[in-house]
Amino acid sequence: MKKITESKNPLSNTLDRMSVSEIVKLINKEDIEVPKIINKNLDIINIVIKNVIDSLKNHGRLFYIGCGTSGRLGVLDASECPPTFKTDPSTVQGIIAGGYDALYKSIEGAEDSFSDGVEIVNKKNISQNDSVIGVSASGTADYVLGALSEAKKINAFTCLITFNEISKKYSFVDQVISYNLGPEIISGSTRLKSGTATKMILNMISTTSMVKSNKVYKNYMVDLKVSNKKLKERALSIICEITKLKREDSLKLLNEAKNDVKIALVIHHCKISYNSASKLINSNNGNLRKILE
Repeated sequence: MKKITESKNPLSNTLDRMSVSEIVKLINKEDIEVPKIINKNLDIINIVIKNVIDSLKNHGRLFYIGCGTSGRLGVLDASECPPTFKTDPSTVQGIIAGGYDALYKSIEGAEDSFSDGVEIVNKKNISQNDSVIGVSASGTADYVLGALSEAKKINAFTCLITFNEISKKYSFVDQVISYNLGPEIISGSTRLKSGTATKMILNMISTTSMVKSNKVYKNYMVDLKVSNKKLKERALSIICEITKLKREDSLKLLNEAKNDVKIALVIHHCKISYNSASKLINSNNGNLRKILE
């Protein structure tokens, strides 16, 4: 395997002698190329997303498994799903080698244990209905490979996201998302371009999967969890825009719906009770467009 992520970037040979302005411009110049490179091949990402959607439709779960920066980004993406889409915390999970402590400090050697990767798959009771996406910038993290290997034995859908060239196809990986981003400006520091690319790809996977799981109406976040003042204001704004009601009437409607935006919209549109609205939404698999239009 050719390790692009460990190679040297000729543009940054004199990085330590550059001015602050020059370093910032170079970082930005390199980052600008990331979406252009990803855009060259979106088909493989589409395939992965369709498999994730199938998992969710079959009451399966989505797991991101990674080490270091890759693991932290997976945990970040997963942790945003409950407040944004009101998913159960178990539906999308981020797993990082070394556990919780690895989120804020380096756990030396955690990524080197193949058996720990195997163990976490069994601990999480991963099944054939689940999707397991391993994130490893180098493509060689034993923890990630161990998890993917065990997940495939259970017949879960498996995917590896990497930014190195994979010289041989892993038999236990169904799909490989691989992009050549070129060397980092600090050799081997994959929290840079590789981290940026990872965040972009995970955004695509989780967002599209949630949209296709009826968590969004038009481009409104109608399944958001009203858990603080900001999100309550967002909920009210959504209700006001869709129903054309005044803010005070939208607030009454939201209270009647027990802070559930979807139920509030169905109560208003169909002129029915909370319980009836809830049943109608469930019978339509959460598809608000079918009910409102």
